[in-house]
This record gives sequence, structure tokens and C-alpha cells, in this order.
Amino acid sequence: MLKKILSYGAASGLIVGGVLSLIIVTMGDRMQHGATGMMIGYLTMLVGLSLVFVAIKRHRDVDLGGVIRFWPAFGLGLGVSFVASLFYVAAWEATQAITQMDFAGTYSKAVIERQKAAGVSGEALAKLVADMEQFKTDYANPAYRLPMTFTEIFPVGVIVSLISAALLRNSRLWPARRG
Repeated sequence: MLKKILSYGAASGLIVGGVLSLIIVTMGDRMQHGATGMMIGYLTMLVGLSLVFVAIKRHRDVDLGGVIRFWPAFGLGLGVSFVASLFYVAAWEATQAITQMDFAGTYSKAVIERQKAAGVSGEALAKLVADMEQFKTDYANPAYRLPMTFTEIFPVGVIVSLISAALLRNSRLWPARRG
């Protein structure tokens, strides 16, 4: 099962991390920090993490004779999600290093500009600017940045694992074809 976790997790992580890197490299500083960027990011995560479902189904059909219980299926899904999340974090770090991207600076600037456009001013704006400066300082620390990046994708993997385990515990759902 470890081999399945590593191989499906690596494939899933390469899909998500590869698309992430490609988007950042092609968009550069034009990267948007709005709803569209988040939607693209999370859809990419769902596509990559669909391999959780494939891993559980394949394990159920090939290794277990077509039957799997919820907890073993969920555990397999979590393992795949964990490995995929590690690959995602590595891809983010590598892409930032290669492109010399200042994510925290760009993000902070976009948040401040969005709030200014919404009419925030005075003390509220000063507090936001101070908070964004603190965010930039925190984000420069890998002990803050790495877990933060991990928590972008891993909860999605948990949800995909839950749904996949719940569906695939039913042996009548997409049963293995016998030749």
C-alpha cells in the first residue's frame, strides 16, 4: 500500500505542482489574487487529487477483490493526499526560488489596493497596512510559509478522501470488470 500512496501521491502532486508552476511562470507579476485565481487553483487541486479516487478504486478492485471498508480507503486517500501536498509545497518553493517572485509583497499590495478601492481609509487602512507588513515578515520565515502552503491543499485532499472512501466502500459502485 505504501507503493500506491507514494506513486499516486507523487503523480497527483506533480499534476497540481506542475500546473501551479506553469501558471506562475507564464503569468509572472500579473498573477491575480482574486476569485478567478483561487478558482483555477482549487479546480487544479481537484483534478490532481482525483487520483485519490483512482488509487482507492484500484486498490479495492485489484488488491482486495472488489471490497474495501471505509477506514482503510480513507487512510489510503489521506496518504495519497499527504504526499501530493508535499509535492505541492515543494513546487511552490521551487517556483518562488526560480522566478524570484515576491508573493507576500504582491499579495499585500493587492489586498491594500482592494480595500482602498472599497473606501477603507484612516485608522482601518493603517491597521490593514500594518497587518500586511506583519504578513510579509511572517511569510519570509519558512516555518510559517511551508505549513501555510501545505494547508492550502491538504484539506481539499481530506474532503476528496472522505468522498472517495464513502463512495468506494460500496462494491457495486463501478465494480471491477472481470475478463
